[in-house]
Amino acid sequence: MASALLSALVLVVAMVATVGRPCRGEFTVVVPDAGALVDAPQPGFSDRARTDPAEQRAVLEVMAATGNGWASGIADVCRGRWHGIECVPDRADVYHVVSLSFGALSDDTAFPACDPARATLSPAVLALPHLRSLFFYRCFTANPQPVPPFLGRLGPAFRSLVLRQNGHVGPIPAEIGNLSRLRVLDLHGNHLSSAIPATVQSLDRLQLLDLSYNRLAGQVPNLRFQQLSILDLSHNALQGRVPASLGQCRSLLKIDLSQNRLAGTIPDALGDLPDLILLDLSHNALSGPIPAAIGRLSTLRSLILGDNPMQPSAIPGDFFTGLKALTTLVLSGMGLEGSLPESIGGLSQLRVLRLDSNGFTGVIPASFRRLEKASELRVDGNRLVGPIPFGKQMMWRLGKKLRVGGNEGLCYDAKQQGLEGAMALAGVADCGSVGSGTTTQHLSWMSSGGATATATANVTPSAADSNSGRGGGHFFLVVLVCLQLALWL
Repeated sequence: MASALLSALVLVVAMVATVGRPCRGEFTVVVPDAGALVDAPQPGFSDRARTDPAEQRAVLEVMAATGNGWASGIADVCRGRWHGIECVPDRADVYHVVSLSFGALSDDTAFPACDPARATLSPAVLALPHLRSLFFYRCFTANPQPVPPFLGRLGPAFRSLVLRQNGHVGPIPAEIGNLSRLRVLDLHGNHLSSAIPATVQSLDRLQLLDLSYNRLAGQVPNLRFQQLSILDLSHNALQGRVPASLGQCRSLLKIDLSQNRLAGTIPDALGDLPDLILLDLSHNALSGPIPAAIGRLSTLRSLILGDNPMQPSAIPGDFFTGLKALTTLVLSGMGLEGSLPESIGGLSQLRVLRLDSNGFTGVIPASFRRLEKASELRVDGNRLVGPIPFGKQMMWRLGKKLRVGGNEGLCYDAKQQGLEGAMALAGVADCGSVGSGTTTQHLSWMSSGGATATATANVTPSAADSNSGRGGGHFFLVVLVCLQLALWL
């Protein structure tokens, strides 16, 4: 059914957004659609269907406005399988239109396509008193137009408004706040500007609010919606603070406020959300420290706070003890200092770990060896020292996704771990060579058709022992040849 498809579609939670950011983990939440006209409706089609004549005319007007004038030949829009039109029966086989969907989502979805150069959203939708859902996807891209204020006059049955990537311009109309039973408001990927209207705060039955990828300014509204599961306001120009009122939205699964201009501290109230799975506040101007309350989010899978210029602060070693469900942890570029928290090593489900471009000191904790599911680990650009504690199996698994460069004090114990385990250690010295006087020993590994291994050593022997220095170099070359042969076999 179209409504079920759309419910599943618009509530897909993307854990992370673009290339270069952590891997996505996706889950789907389907909003139940109750309130049928009869006890056991049969959505879809019927050979006996008799669409309400006024609704029939309204649908044909909406179709014509989107460039689908061919629909005028449909004798009854609720009779037959017309994709994008969903009807439910009332008594005596009178059918009412409850959902209209437009736009080519994929090759598998055959909603009526729009003529992007001249399509408009017709006010004829107001003549559909039983309408529950409107869905327009990439319909007005060549004919940008505001979100029409008349949508605020849709009937009491209306539940879901999705106007996605249509190129809409101008502000979000305040009249949207009149849709008191709205559950889904998705205006993602348009060119909407101005502030989020205060009237949005009256939509207290919302389960999804997605206004991401627009040009919205002003502050994040003080939302206190008990049923809100998905909040995505990312990629806008919002300012002010992260509202503490979000802690009262107890059903939240996802909060994404990334790529804005938010400032101030992260409110402790976010630690009161019992089911939160994703928290992304990255690429803002938030200040620290990271509140201890975040450590209470036992259901959290993705914590993404990177690129907030927090003042230098340390993270307690046991901070992550209660975050056992984490699969993604991104704390890049935050000005963090002190030791790397030991408790990160206890995150058995962790797949992506980014701690790069901070001021961490000390050693990489041995507990990090327990990150057996990690596919990306970055600690580059810090002030870490000592040997890298990973065995060769972990080194092979991480490959180029292991980044440890930019830490002048780090080294790799090639003698103990075996050089064959090193996949990407450019700029990291061999611990043994550091002790014997070698200043730099770069390792780089590539695979292209066949495995190759190269190494360069800048040795600084004493003048009195130049021959032994040459002898050491010859021995190192023999080791490289053996390694290269081993990789080719």
